[in-house]
Amino acid sequence: MKAAVVFEKGGIPQYAEFLDPEIVQENEVLVSVKAASIKNLDRARASGNHYSTENEAHQPKIIGSDGAGYLENGNKVYFFSKKGTVAEKAVADKKMIVPIPEELDFSTAAALPNAVMGSAMALKFKAGIQPGNTVLINGATGITGRIAVQIAKLYGARKIIVTGRNAESLKALFELGADEVISLLKEDEDFKQNIKKIHEETPIDIIVDYIWGHSVEIILSALKGDGSFSHKTKLVTIGGMSGDTIQLSSQILRSTDISISGSGLGSWAKEESALLFSEIIPEMFDAAVAGKIKIETEVFDLENIESAWNLEIPNGKRLVIRI
Repeated sequence: MKAAVVFEKGGIPQYAEFLDPEIVQENEVLVSVKAASIKNLDRARASGNHYSTENEAHQPKIIGSDGAGYLENGNKVYFFSKKGTVAEKAVADKKMIVPIPEELDFSTAAALPNAVMGSAMALKFKAGIQPGNTVLINGATGITGRIAVQIAKLYGARKIIVTGRNAESLKALFELGADEVISLLKEDEDFKQNIKKIHEETPIDIIVDYIWGHSVEIILSALKGDGSFSHKTKLVTIGGMSGDTIQLSSQILRSTDISISGSGLGSWAKEESALLFSEIIPEMFDAAVAGKIKIETEVFDLENIESAWNLEIPNGKRLVIRI
């Protein structure tokens, strides 16, 4: 079969012939793949730089972690797999398969779930979002941040504040449900005072962070208490685009009712992961069909994987490989 294969660690995936996958366990099924998205996760795993691949000995492998296609009985499904998905055929675990509504195209079905994992799981399980909450999304102009805005709205957030660097992308978030935007290009003190003012007027219940780094340091300093009772805030980090470490003052944690956690592979309970496939992704597929969630894609055919791999994809769009 034809597939996108990384032959050397850190290399660009090649359009190549590869052995057909084999079903070796009872819980596995074969999928004829029609579309697969390329995420930061896939790039990091392909290069061997993701924490989930640190202990793996590199060998030629098919890229991709999820996709959309047909089962042998003709059912249209989304699936997750650790055995590679950007190929004509893939093996999937029966527990990690979600039916795709007939009205939903394969590109959208392939692109949406990873962004849902990076937003709904944090909002629902790590932050425990409730209707009426005020949510701050730090670094919201990327594809997953855009989905987070829409899901926060779907979950009943009363107010959604977003941050980002690109002024045009920030402005576009108003159309997706954002109520207030703050530029990360502001001077530190201006950015801090902006956050502080919002927190005083409408206390922030949840912070969903996609970039970590210096901006999180400023946000935390803006929430720092003065010894009086403080509002309970939950900060959930999902990415580290602005740096993997921060300086955290002990005084902030002692003066503020704030909890900090992360959301990603390895941080979810088995029960939560099961609900992702049985309830959350199906709910978001239905929302996409109803027009309540929108995701933009940039689609390339499998044979063009080499040129697509290093292409600069417009901000807010997901690269999808059509098979």
